[in-house]
Amino acid sequence: MTINVGDKAPSFVLRDSATQEVSLADYQGKNVVLLFFPLAFTSVCTEELCSMRDNIGTYAGLNADILAVSVDSPFTLAKFKEEQQLNFPLLSDFNKTVSRAYGALYEDFVLDMKGVSKRSAFVIDKEGTVRYAEVLENAGGMPNFSAVRETLDHLN
Repeated sequence: MTINVGDKAPSFVLRDSATQEVSLADYQGKNVVLLFFPLAFTSVCTEELCSMRDNIGTYAGLNADILAVSVDSPFTLAKFKEEQQLNFPLLSDFNKTVSRAYGALYEDFVLDMKGVSKRSAFVIDKEGTVRYAEVLENAGGMPNFSAVRETLDHLN
């Protein structure tokens, strides 16, 4: 499945790093930057999420909340969030349903791992419509965050 600009964002409910349920519907009326990342504690994922942490003011200024999703357990995500002092929710897609719904799942990943989230970035507007969609095939790459910010700028 592929999610395109203009599509309704697939709704979801996932557990965050404190094991609380978080729903995309909780963010209705807000712009959301939805990130999928392969695995906590890996170098590129740490770099990506720390960059979001350090630029959270920019995203807040663009009226956007950040949600980051991986297939790691909530407990792994809690440790990762604490260690990196991340200031936005990390959501566990342990069962891989949301990554799959967004077309952001490697069926086969490195080290014979199956079902790992692809590094991806989506901008979802206040009405729940996808305004930006980027799914990277190469886990070593980074989403185009200037395009993400530009999209958010146009929504305000």
